[in-house]
Amino acid sequence: MKIELLPHERLDDLQNGYEIIQDPGKFCFGSDAVLLSWFARAQKNEQVLDMGCGTGIIPILLRARKKGSHVTGLEIQPDCAQMARRSVSHNQLEKEITIVTGDIREASAIFGGASFHVITCNPPYMIHHHGLKNAREEIAVARHEILCSLEDVLSQAATLLKPRGRFYMIHRPFRLGEILSKMVQWGLEPKRMRLVHSYVDKEPSMVLLEGLSGGNSGMKVEKPLIIYEKPGVYTQEAMEIYYGG
Repeated sequence: MKIELLPHERLDDLQNGYEIIQDPGKFCFGSDAVLLSWFARAQKNEQVLDMGCGTGIIPILLRARKKGSHVTGLEIQPDCAQMARRSVSHNQLEKEITIVTGDIREASAIFGGASFHVITCNPPYMIHHHGLKNAREEIAVARHEILCSLEDVLSQAATLLKPRGRFYMIHRPFRLGEILSKMVQWGLEPKRMRLVHSYVDKEPSMVLLEGLSGGNSGMKVEKPLIIYEKPGVYTQEAMEIYYGG
C-alpha cells in the first residue's frame, strides 16, 4: 500500500512483515520498545493497552508477535498519534490496533476501569533533575517526566486492569527501588524481573518488569539478558529477540 510521507519522514522496515513511519528529527524507537514487546505476555483473546505509544511501535510489534486480540495505543502528542494511525493504516492493521489521542493521567476516565487484560508501558525514565532535557518537545516528553510521572502510570494501570491483569514495563535500574515500592503500593505485585546488560561484564542498563493486579507476594528474578557478545555482535538470544532467530 503506497503511503505519502511528510517532509523529514521515512518508512522503516521492521523485518517482521510490517513497516513504521518515523521522523528522525523528532523521536525514533529504540531497543527498549523491542525488548518490552518481547517480554510482555498476552493471550490471543486478551485486550491490550500500550500507555504512551508514541508513533505506534509497541502496538505494531505486539501484533507482529500475535500477542493479544486487539491493542489500543494511548498517546498525548497529536502529531505522534497521527503518525501512529498512518502506520497502522499502512500496515492494514485497523481492525487489530486502535490509536487514541489522550493523556495517561486521564486514561481511566477515557476507557473506564477494568477495561484491559494487559497493559504495557515504556515510560519517561528521567525525573526533572535527572539528565539534560532535549530542546525538542517530542524527545523531551519521551525521556523526562514532563507530562506524566511513574506514579501516574502505575495508578492508572491499577485502575484500568481487570482482576489478575498483567502490567509490563521497561525502565532504568537506578529507579528500581522506587518502582518496586510503588508497584506494591498500587496493587501491581511484582512477579517477574529481568535485568538487561549490554555486555556480560557491564552493569545493567535496563530492567524489564511484570506486575500482577491483586497478586500475592513472590517475584521470579530471571537470568540476565545480555545483548552483545562483543562490539557489533549480538548474543544468540538477542538475535532471536530482534530478528526471530
